[in-house]
Amino acid sequence: MMIKMKIKYLFILLVLSLPMAAQDRLFTLEDLNYGGTNYRNLQAQNLWLTWWGDQLVQTDVEECYTIDAKTGKKTTLFTLEQINEWAESDDTRYVRHLMNATFPYPDAPIVALGNRKAYILIDFKDKKVVWQDSISGQEANDWNPRSRATAFVENHQLFVVDGQGNKRQLTTDGSREIVYGQSVHRNEFGIEKGTFWSPDGQHLAFYRMDQSMVADYPQVDIAPRIAADVPDKYPMAGETSHKVTVGVYDLQTEKIIYLQTGDPTDRYFTNIAWSPDAKTIYMFELNRDQNDCRLISYDASTGAKVAELYRETSDKYVEPLHPIQFLPWDATKFILQSQRDGYNHLYIYNVKGELVKQLTSGRFVVQEVLGFNEKQKSILFTSNEVHPLQRNTYSVNTATGKRTLLDNGKGSHTAVLSKSGQWFYDKYSEPDIPRNIDLVEVKSGKVQRLLTAEDPWKDYKQPLFECGSIKAADGKTDLYYRMVKPHDFDATKKYPTVVYVYGGPHAHNVEAAWHWYSRSWETYMAQKGYIVFILDNRGSENRGRDFEQVTFRQLGQVEMQDQMKGVDYLRTLPYIDMNRLGVHGWSFGGFMTISLMTNYPDVFKVGVAGGPVIDWKWYEVMYGERYMDTPQSNPEGYEKTSLLSKAKDLKGKLQIITGYNDDTVVPQHCLSFLKACIEAGTQPDFFVYPGEPHNMRGHASVHLHERITQYFEDYLK
Repeated sequence: MMIKMKIKYLFILLVLSLPMAAQDRLFTLEDLNYGGTNYRNLQAQNLWLTWWGDQLVQTDVEECYTIDAKTGKKTTLFTLEQINEWAESDDTRYVRHLMNATFPYPDAPIVALGNRKAYILIDFKDKKVVWQDSISGQEANDWNPRSRATAFVENHQLFVVDGQGNKRQLTTDGSREIVYGQSVHRNEFGIEKGTFWSPDGQHLAFYRMDQSMVADYPQVDIAPRIAADVPDKYPMAGETSHKVTVGVYDLQTEKIIYLQTGDPTDRYFTNIAWSPDAKTIYMFELNRDQNDCRLISYDASTGAKVAELYRETSDKYVEPLHPIQFLPWDATKFILQSQRDGYNHLYIYNVKGELVKQLTSGRFVVQEVLGFNEKQKSILFTSNEVHPLQRNTYSVNTATGKRTLLDNGKGSHTAVLSKSGQWFYDKYSEPDIPRNIDLVEVKSGKVQRLLTAEDPWKDYKQPLFECGSIKAADGKTDLYYRMVKPHDFDATKKYPTVVYVYGGPHAHNVEAAWHWYSRSWETYMAQKGYIVFILDNRGSENRGRDFEQVTFRQLGQVEMQDQMKGVDYLRTLPYIDMNRLGVHGWSFGGFMTISLMTNYPDVFKVGVAGGPVIDWKWYEVMYGERYMDTPQSNPEGYEKTSLLSKAKDLKGKLQIITGYNDDTVVPQHCLSFLKACIEAGTQPDFFVYPGEPHNMRGHASVHLHERITQYFEDYLK
């Protein structure tokens, strides 16, 4: 009897010591949040890939492999150990990994890498360094593979180091008020940088931004013994904005000229492009009202204006986001993107400014031009032609206009072309597929599967992810939603529900990607017994011009109407507890959260608003005036959308969270709303992250999402 008891006891110990059964583990924020300690382990398996001409290369930490397009077989190209041996690395100058290796010359066995001291080119056939610089890590570093010259900013001044290592200082008056070689217009209009090399690498176009006339916003650094003033130039809607000009530096003459654009006051210059022969610069120019857009060409050697090639006007706004792209087989023609017919499409123009043809058309959005296939004389691009929630890869023949779908017609695809455009690798997911990676031959459509990632959440209790559509407040427009339910969902029970909202332009929340594009915090909330509902209202992206511009001069109003249609839908579901309805969003979503809490105070019991815009007169010129015009020209709109007057209508529990050093939605928004609440006698809660900008970084994000969750746990559940 004693022996049997011992065996039984040992069996119990063995069972208890085994790992949890499949799909039995619970998530933590360390698993789900990007700042968490276990976040990377719960991401779908991936491959880091790049092109060496038409040869696909996999870049890992310690090896680079070539991949055979027909068989998928991998062959070692070189190792990290070999690279450091060839580079004669020492303790202060070594390459740490190969993940960022690139191959800038399609026909040469040269890899580009960075070590702690320099940017280096290694010939892996001859096994030696063939070139290196000594300025790695400088601000706004921009290297050109043709001339091997580098443009960079140091102590506010713009410099160029040519391919022979000669350093030249281009400016002397750079400062925090005179900004060279960096993004201007607060990164609007598709601007991501401030230097633009010509195709031959012999000329550098660059931005110069004079913001001396722009008011300072008084940010504070609390790290010193006595807190320090760190003002930020912040042009608010209706106030004085900066002035931008465009310079051109010639490496051979070492001279600078400026494009003769005229008075830059209240004008925007964007989407800089070079002609293939490097003789002409093309640039979109906008008036401050952003309703008159012109494509202008300039002589790159003199700066003289050559011609106005294209003009587009609107009674609302025009928003150029893409530079023109010349056809590789015809230097007299280029692709221009516009949504002038209601959807973003491709047009072919010639250098005289004459329309050759509209290349794509239909009730869908061209999302990205991937490149060209010169052999077929076609353009490869992504669009949502199959379905508004999808992103698929197409080619279009420039002669016939025939479009060809190049992927499986499902899900959300990100394709990267080879040099010739005859191949691309395709990373994609579907609602029930974490990630697949294919190598595709454009002409034949043949597919070589490189990776089928397993579900990284397979051992966890996963929520239920659903997608559907409802009608917008106009009664005819389809809006798409995602709903996330607990893994043990029971339709006979009633669940507290949180509406997660963004709602603003240039963003969307629902997509036919893995888990319907769900944010991992939604999984955490579902695990705690909530249902989370997410709806893309009118005003969000990828649905066409009229869908986006319906919010013009009245941000938040149409968006709220649509979100309330989502609430009406929730009322029809017997398992939604309408007495326990919450709302949460960040940035524009924070604005929407407080808007919904105060305009519908009897509907939403609890809200958490992060980095919220409170009054659009305190937001930046470019974004704010595009959608709202100026406070001077649209006083009714600004008054209607301001949340200051709504402070008195707050009933439920509201927590406002902000980064103390937010330079996007400055703290004046939150503080002014708190002041209005004090005067009105309403009681929001407030939490600040010292030293953090608009979005919390690193592990602070874990803390943030735990705080958001706990607020709903305390007051909604």
